[in-house]
Amino acid sequence: MTGSPSRVYVARLAGLPVFAPNGDQVGKVRDVVVMLRQGTQPPRVLGLVVEVFTRRRIFLPMTRVTSVDAGHVITTGLVNMRRFEQRATEVLVLGEMLDRTVTIRETGATAVVFDMAMEQWRTRDWVLSKVAVREGNKRFRRRGQSHVLDWADVSGFAQVEEGQGATHILAAFESMKAADLAGVLHDLSPKRRKEIAAALNDERLADVLEELPEDDQVEILAGLDTERAADVLEEMSPDDAADLIAELPTDTAERLLTLMEPDEAEDVRRLLTYEERTAGGLMTSEPVILPADATVADALAHVRNAELSPALAAMIYVCRPPLETPSGRFIGVGHIQRLLREPPSELVSAVLDTDLDGLRPDDSLHTVSKYLATYNLVAAPVLDDEGRLLGAVTVDDVLDHLLPEDWRESGQQEVDRHAP
Repeated sequence: MTGSPSRVYVARLAGLPVFAPNGDQVGKVRDVVVMLRQGTQPPRVLGLVVEVFTRRRIFLPMTRVTSVDAGHVITTGLVNMRRFEQRATEVLVLGEMLDRTVTIRETGATAVVFDMAMEQWRTRDWVLSKVAVREGNKRFRRRGQSHVLDWADVSGFAQVEEGQGATHILAAFESMKAADLAGVLHDLSPKRRKEIAAALNDERLADVLEELPEDDQVEILAGLDTERAADVLEEMSPDDAADLIAELPTDTAERLLTLMEPDEAEDVRRLLTYEERTAGGLMTSEPVILPADATVADALAHVRNAELSPALAAMIYVCRPPLETPSGRFIGVGHIQRLLREPPSELVSAVLDTDLDGLRPDDSLHTVSKYLATYNLVAAPVLDDEGRLLGAVTVDDVLDHLLPEDWRESGQQEVDRHAP
């Protein structure tokens, strides 16, 4: 082969937009699928894993790719919408090949893979031609020397590696939202999920767990040591933590609750007393609660918290002390849209909506759905018989229970992956 073929580093493809010829965005690149070959032949690149807007991951063959560069990918416009299912002969570059420990044939030194490059040959086939590796330097606790080597110059990809790291795959997905990273983990092998979960910090792992199907949640939590599992549960919202703990064996659940901070465990235990498909079972016990003498400026400062979901940030709840659930007497709610129209110095008590009766913890999912629809709300207070605020139900929690159980995995269309 003569000339200089195009070369694209795979880690830089993660998250790139994929466009149809007319300029419409199809989705985003999540991984590259290759097939290993015998001897030192470079792996053949079969296609891309693309996440479309339904959060479904589909397979885009390289024969349907007309352009790949540092800013975007362009397709022929013919895209199959069947969910990608990895075959036994296929390997995911980002999910399975980054962070592998390999051997440099010339020196016998071991190194860790931090990127790989694919090139299009004159035959128009794409191959995985280059391996970017970094040798370890444990003596001085510094990064070792980096090399970009030909595929034939390294070995070790054919073996199953125990204890594979996750540093570089997480770097490739660093800016990814928790829901998108959850989708990546769902499509990986249990072994790889466990390794990546071990590398995530507690807060990030908690955010990702909240977006995973229950089976994946239980599997990942079971792979953590008990103390770390309790720490991760503390970082989750109480309602999501309660849902997950409810899926665990009774003795395991009790052990984790005992290891959690008492205040965090108390919130979860209280939520576990409610039936799953009721307002009590759906609610979060940590809405934004303020006293009657708080100002509009105070309220806006609280809802600016980046950790709040949009639905929780849409409303504040004003109560008498104590201001933790179950609170003192509930007074009313402040809608963010109304608060934005008022002077910052105005008291929230002057702009409250006091006409909402609120939900009761034993109200059914159907009742909760009708309540939100009737009053055009994205969140609603849940009150006990004494008028104390127990928590808030948000529309996203309702949708989680109204949609089919496999909604995170299913998409809008089911067609053959290899159909034109």
